[in-house]
Amino acid sequence: MPYLYEGDRNEQGERHGKGKARLPNGDAYEGEYRNGYRHGFGKYVFKKVKGKSRSACYIGYYEKNKKNGQGTFLYPDGAKYEGSWKDDLRQGFGTYYYTNADTYRGEWDKDRRNGHGTYTYAASGMVYEGQWVEGKRSGRGKLTFGKQCYIGNFHDDKMLGPGTYIFPNGSQQHGEYVIVEEE
Repeated sequence: MPYLYEGDRNEQGERHGKGKARLPNGDAYEGEYRNGYRHGFGKYVFKKVKGKSRSACYIGYYEKNKKNGQGTFLYPDGAKYEGSWKDDLRQGFGTYYYTNADTYRGEWDKDRRNGHGTYTYAASGMVYEGQWVEGKRSGRGKLTFGKQCYIGNFHDDKMLGPGTYIFPNGSQQHGEYVIVEEE
């Protein structure tokens, strides 16, 4: 498929202003351009992948062909991310809706959960609110499940260090959580 473009151009003949493009690989873009780059607000629809019921789609802001600023990405598996982007990566604050109905709302760094955020586990109703490092629960956090919760430190997705477990009747257990290796 040849490259097709219809829209505005600058004096150098580069795409500039509003336009529509159909790329040779089957992807399509409609939106703003600056000096030949996708730049400003636009909608990019990826070619449908064989075996998937839908194609991926990004609606949001670009800088020099990269997702930058606020935008929404719809994944072919049905997942969705709404939030901030930098250099084509999830960066800053955003919400990710997983296909299993889990959600993460919080800070991102280089496409990973990083900083403060809340993850809701749909199947169990469990909610974690706290610190994340490179996609894992690490640092201070609160894990709530039903009428009980743990408030304390996490490391590498595990409760570790000082923490408090609060039981459904309100009684509390304070202590140092450790990882016990099973044989």
